[in-house]
Amino acid sequence: MGPKVNDEFAEWLNMRYGSIQACTIVRGKIHRYLGMTLDFSVKGKLKICMDDYVKNMLEDFPIKFNKDSKQETPAGNDLLEAGKGKLLSAEYRQIFHTTVARGLYVSKRAHLDIHSTITILALRVQEPTESDWKKCVCMIRYLFCTLLYHLTLSTESLQVIKWMIDASFAVHPDLKSHTAGGTLSFGRGAAQVMSKKPKLNSRSSTEAEMIAVDNVAMMILRKKLFMKWQGYPVEKNILYQDNTSAILLEENGRKSTGKRSRAINIQYFFITDQVEKGNAKIKYCPTDDMIADFMTKPLQGEKFRKFRDLILGPQD
Repeated sequence: MGPKVNDEFAEWLNMRYGSIQACTIVRGKIHRYLGMTLDFSVKGKLKICMDDYVKNMLEDFPIKFNKDSKQETPAGNDLLEAGKGKLLSAEYRQIFHTTVARGLYVSKRAHLDIHSTITILALRVQEPTESDWKKCVCMIRYLFCTLLYHLTLSTESLQVIKWMIDASFAVHPDLKSHTAGGTLSFGRGAAQVMSKKPKLNSRSSTEAEMIAVDNVAMMILRKKLFMKWQGYPVEKNILYQDNTSAILLEENGRKSTGKRSRAINIQYFFITDQVEKGNAKIKYCPTDDMIADFMTKPLQGEKFRKFRDLILGPQD
């Protein structure tokens, strides 16, 4: 990209829309946009901060925390359990809903470490219970304790995209549903994360993994095309998984099906066609290194800290 491209674009915007309102031009290494501070001060790195946004969330929350407050993870092992206790009052239901909505916004931009927690809490906003409120308090306390944590992105190559996709089978109270999670990275730090509960049941962990991949298949292809039109043709679009059975099915299609996998819907073999066309490549990743596991269930202890640091990137 030429050094004058931004200037030419600004001139075009003013020419096209200047009669309505003159364009605001910001130059330098620090930019503020939609509650985010985008810091390019360190060469080769982008730091995304939302400190003021999170501080406003903390100020508006009815429970206040202090220096003695401690919370190592945004959720406990009971996150996926169904809500227990009485329904919240109308006032607290509104506070719960607002907090989750604001948390969802920040979890997509700067605090990716709370995204899987927020995804589950978002399923409870219609009829939150006392136990759901405790989970919300836990998440807010974690934000208070990690206020100075930021997302820091750096690249190894803009022509190599690394996806990690995982699924936790039968982790929900109904013992049928699974949670799918994923991360996208160009080097250090996750440029995008995903966590969702598909609206269909799976019969095995292998099928759950294939459904998870199918849910992001179009995103995998779209990112490759997007980078191409930004001037960075992708040489490797790598999809990492920790389930060898799912990998065999995705690479070989129906040829690798057995008694338990023969009935898997043909739509989940879409990725097989893309692998054959060279649009994606599937590789095995050991479970202990599968970062997407962070997005499928509430991890604790050392594993949580390890994956959080990989997702957020190096902290100052």
